[in-house]
Amino acid sequence: MKAVRYHQYGGSEVLNYEEAEQPVPGAGEVLVKVVGTSFNPVDAAIRAGFLHEVFPQTFPAVPGIDVAGTIAGVGAGVEGWREGAAVVALLPMTSAGATAEYVTVPAEALAAAPRTGEPADAAALPAAGLTAWQALFENAGLQAGQSILINGAGGAVGGYAVQLAKQAGATVTATASARSAQRLREYGADRIVDYTTTAVGDLGERFDVVLNLVTTSPEETGGLLDLVNDGGVLASTTTPPPETADRGVRTARVFLHGDAGQLAGLVARVDEGELRIHVAERRPLADLAAVHDDAASGRLPGKTVLVP
Repeated sequence: MKAVRYHQYGGSEVLNYEEAEQPVPGAGEVLVKVVGTSFNPVDAAIRAGFLHEVFPQTFPAVPGIDVAGTIAGVGAGVEGWREGAAVVALLPMTSAGATAEYVTVPAEALAAAPRTGEPADAAALPAAGLTAWQALFENAGLQAGQSILINGAGGAVGGYAVQLAKQAGATVTATASARSAQRLREYGADRIVDYTTTAVGDLGERFDVVLNLVTTSPEETGGLLDLVNDGGVLASTTTPPPETADRGVRTARVFLHGDAGQLAGLVARVDEGELRIHVAERRPLADLAAVHDDAASGRLPGKTVLVP
């Protein structure tokens, strides 16, 4: 089979589109024929070796933690899944990824794929959708009637967060550029702040929940505390927010974890028309190194799905 692999940590130049042996599912695993995977920023951090102590790789390594495809084989002890079933999953970050024609997936990670939309585009759901869900409800404890500021709503996680927060009954303020504004309005955002003309610190109001998806400097992340109501929550997927008990504000660092039940719930929302998957472009697996370069330089237009 063809796969994108790297044999050592480094820049995008270590990514090679090459022949690889087709994997065989072990006990508790299924073999998935990949119809799509997607780029996530963590893929580049893992490839570069920045996270080697947390997510060590076995070389040659295959990136890609999102997968959408069909089951092509079932390992020993797997129940409830059969060949030909369309599935999605978030792969363990230490296992071989989905930038390949086939990948083995723990059966416990699987969810049925959405019945609507392009099959490959379902690969844009697991990592980003689960991050949004866990940030809002596990980390921030968002409830109906609360106000939330989503800082960086134009990205993949932000788009899901806007939709889920609005459906939960929150009043949603989103920071984004003009190119994302219309899409976020369609998602239900009550207010959109163009961060290119208005600094987030100049909003002049406070929110019950602030979800930070973009600010990376410790100083700027700490400054977001001024936007949180007394007794509120600051959650961040990037730089850890400072610990504080001032004004009863709670802080939380968001760490993505796999949860097939949550993923199945997100798929159900997609099928019911309540949750929209946004894909900016589809590119062939052979373009993965260029996708990493585009992401590093800020040229990536949005969520990118890669197809074999």
